Amino acid sequence: MCGIVGYVGQKRVVPVIIEGLRRLEYRGYDSAGVAVAGNGHASNGSSNGLQIRRAEGKLRNLEEVIRLKPFDGGTYGIGHTRWATHGRPSEENAHPHRDCTGKIVVVHNGIVENYLPLKKQLIKEGHKFSTETDTEVIAHLIERSLAPGNDKAPSLEEAVRRTVKQLNGVFALAVISSDDPDKIIAARNGPPVVIGLGDKEYFVASDIPAILYHTRDVFFLHDGDLAVVTKTGVQLTDFDGNPVVREVQHITWDPIMAEKGGFKHFMLKEIYEQPRAVRETAMGRISLDSGKVFLEEMEISEDEIRNAQKLQIAACGTSWHAGLAGKFMIERLARLPVEVDYASEYRYRDPITSNKELTLLITQSGETADTIAAQREAKSKGSKTLAICNVVGAMIAREAAGTIYTHAGPEIGVASTKAFTAQLTALFLLALRLGDLRGTLPPEKARYYIEELVKLPGKLEVALAGDDKVEELARQYMRASDFLFLGRGIHYPIALEGALKLKEISYIHAEGYPAGEMKHGPNALIDEDLPVVVLATRDPDDADSVLRYEKTMSNIKEVKAREG
Repeated sequence: MCGIVGYVGQKRVVPVIIEGLRRLEYRGYDSAGVAVAGNGHASNGSSNGLQIRRAEGKLRNLEEVIRLKPFDGGTYGIGHTRWATHGRPSEENAHPHRDCTGKIVVVHNGIVENYLPLKKQLIKEGHKFSTETDTEVIAHLIERSLAPGNDKAPSLEEAVRRTVKQLNGVFALAVISSDDPDKIIAARNGPPVVIGLGDKEYFVASDIPAILYHTRDVFFLHDGDLAVVTKTGVQLTDFDGNPVVREVQHITWDPIMAEKGGFKHFMLKEIYEQPRAVRETAMGRISLDSGKVFLEEMEISEDEIRNAQKLQIAACGTSWHAGLAGKFMIERLARLPVEVDYASEYRYRDPITSNKELTLLITQSGETADTIAAQREAKSKGSKTLAICNVVGAMIAREAAGTIYTHAGPEIGVASTKAFTAQLTALFLLALRLGDLRGTLPPEKARYYIEELVKLPGKLEVALAGDDKVEELARQYMRASDFLFLGRGIHYPIALEGALKLKEISYIHAEGYPAGEMKHGPNALIDEDLPVVVLATRDPDDADSVLRYEKTMSNIKEVKAREG
């Protein structure tokens, strides 16, 4: 949940970095910091000296520190918002971190799993540590790698290459040195890194919104990439120093799309963007006349789809809930067995899969480390992988045989809203397409489903117009300390998502449960102090839906019998 911003160019460095960090605030953080060098003086009077300002808490605290102690010039720099993993939230643990000489500064997203043995060895060698973080190890390793041996001292980029090969875990790095003016070294192994291309100016960031106001021409580093960013351009190699080339993308988002647009919060704005997200995800992929779904971006043959014996879905968080809902859609419409795994579990459980099975990865960003690892695990065992993703050109899409892009636009809020709805739409389109190809979905039924999908954005707009009722309910139950969400069938994963949203946004404990499992635990907790949210809809023309509704009504009576 950390953020990185780096800049080298003609503009005033500090405002560019602070503005970029502000556009990454949605990621969550507990401290922030900036390091700047070039055209200034360090405390010892040397030119190009590194200057660092850090603060615990919100970005405004850092801005106040800078106001009281302004930077002296600067032509390049890096900034960071930190979410504590190693070491408590504090000014001293905030990034950037420096080495013993004070000339090298590092910001880092991720976790260095072997930092303790590395730190012990560095201490033995005489290095002095001033923080509790794993990141500081990286700065000292670079310092050690820069020490001259029999030959001349290596370049900064070579020192970073030597360093990253010693790290276990996942990391995204940005490094600057006062001895290497107007240069930023960026490296990736897991967390995303995007490079922005401007006119005699270049940017490094952990997400596109940080740099969108300055450039729309970007490329993403792949795992194992190292970029040398200067005023004159970007040199790109792998960790062994071999040149690599990455495709430059032109981002089509209007920067205003990444703003609040008059709403108090990004999340509220994105809730109201759900009708558009559904409409644009379905647009161009359905035909009302033929009752067909077209997923031309799926580079997989019709025979492979027909002959697939199983679909494995792997995802994290909200995307996992979407996958659970997708299981109900696909099994019903396409009669294809579906398993749904947490990506973080799938990668470690030695899954049984083969080239007779398909694997679907679901991720809003396309850069979720566990989901990428699950994708690679499936591919290593022969399974062809597909993806549902919201970011064009993201890592997961580049490695998949085909991707359904959701076209939901940038989702800034940490708690997913419109991306989830768009993922459900994409899964429904996939279910319809699979059902058509496998001969399990009659054309007239497919046409009916497509007609209903076309109506969905309008129905969502009607539902969103009832926000006054939602506010009334929120005021009624704002003092509750626990909630229970219940659902049957496809409503169960929606209940899980509802519980997750309440936990994420209000910090109220909430559980999602299958309504049919009430007697196996939840009933013991139901009383007058526990609000129970029950999902119960029905389609009068669908016998299964009516039966599910009637069973759920019985569950509601159970809740009432316990004064819930």
